[in-house]
Amino acid sequence: MNLKQVKSRYNRFSKFFDLLESPVEWLVFSKWRERYLKNLRGKVLEIGVGTGKNLPYYNYKKINLTGIDLSPGMLEKAKEKARENKYKVDLKLGNAERLSFQDNSFDWVVCTFLLCSVPNPEKAIKEMKRVVKKRGKIIFLEHVRSRNKLILLWQKIHNPITRFLLGFNVDRDTIKTIKKSGLKIKSEKNLALIDVFKKLEVSK
Repeated sequence: MNLKQVKSRYNRFSKFFDLLESPVEWLVFSKWRERYLKNLRGKVLEIGVGTGKNLPYYNYKKINLTGIDLSPGMLEKAKEKARENKYKVDLKLGNAERLSFQDNSFDWVVCTFLLCSVPNPEKAIKEMKRVVKKRGKIIFLEHVRSRNKLILLWQKIHNPITRFLLGFNVDRDTIKTIKKSGLKIKSEKNLALIDVFKKLEVSK
């Protein structure tokens, strides 16, 4: 799936995206977002801000937040949340594979459940590497390819279905892609489904 197709699909999804994910968001994802985003400091870039699901969990007294998304439909939902709740965030259209920011611009780059849907995750990760400061970090909350053979089999069987219906992949080897991009994994924490859902902090 190319960028134009991804953009078009998420523009359509934007109308019901929050409703579609509301059960798992309420039960699981919201807790992870709060736990790992509330303590960030400095200049923060969130890539793939979507409908703004992370926005309630940042400490706006401690950060200068910029958020980008490829989809105008998704971004408008995020802007609505920011306006209603007076979140101090600069939201703009942007392509994860070709960021418009200068090198070494951000203390933190945040990426949550994005790499499953970008056409070229390696390009996106290299762009994150470029814009994060030398002593900065990138935080990922992602679902990745499992090392468990039974789970991996399930992922491979279901991936064509999720890719066709929803536009995202469930079997991408994100750990391998991060390492291939030249980034160092500073911490890796399994969150759910053995090793499928992970929290990663990486640096240059």
